[in-house]
Amino acid sequence: MIRLATWNIHGGVGADGHFVPNRIVDVLRELHADVIALQEVESGRTGFDMLAWLAERCGMHSVAGPTLVRGGGDYGNALLSRFPVASRRLLDLSVPGREPRGAIVATLDTPPVPMRVIATHLGLAPAERRAQVRRLLAELTEIEAANGSALESAARETMVLMGDVNEWSLWGRPLRWLHRWFEDAPAPRSFPARLPLFALDRIWVKPRPMLVRVAAHRSRLARIASDHLPVVAVVDPGPAVPGRAAMPLSARAWPRQA
Repeated sequence: MIRLATWNIHGGVGADGHFVPNRIVDVLRELHADVIALQEVESGRTGFDMLAWLAERCGMHSVAGPTLVRGGGDYGNALLSRFPVASRRLLDLSVPGREPRGAIVATLDTPPVPMRVIATHLGLAPAERRAQVRRLLAELTEIEAANGSALESAARETMVLMGDVNEWSLWGRPLRWLHRWFEDAPAPRSFPARLPLFALDRIWVKPRPMLVRVAAHRSRLARIASDHLPVVAVVDPGPAVPGRAAMPLSARAWPRQA
């Protein structure tokens, strides 16, 4: 089994308004995840490179996906992986007049087949998200075409899209488009962390049968370390995958989308 997670860490500032990076590390360790998409990662503004520090503390490879440079530091997306990163690039999802946005597109050396992961953080405006999801779907379709037309899904890359999609509406077009491409996936409530009401943080996997379960991580520390809860997914890529068994996950999830 492979464990995926996505978490908006709010720059390391918790729900109590305090900047405590150690809480972020402690929650990441609680997740026991193999691949983690992070949003709102701030590095270098005060001479503290948060991404490098998190990667070192967790013993993982890192990929930076900054979208903003402010005060001399980077701010944006990041990816942590226990698997080697075979390739990486940044996809610009910025919409004129809005905050710059982007996605990390990385290929990970996961057994038995590589995993293509897109980690992102979408915008706040509905029209902005629609444009960004169209761009993501074009990217996904291009990747799928490059994978070829293998009849057996196990012969292709596993494809993952995860991150903070900022979609508040259950029936928003971006969600409908993504569900159509990936097939529906559970969406646990993850925001706000102390009393989660909205499923803003999502994980989709293709082929869909590989996705075993999805749940929000609701530990005491997670509810205060950021304004979002982490969301964790268990993926079964096939019997050839060595390693530990999946950790228990709560079955509580947001109702399935149409």
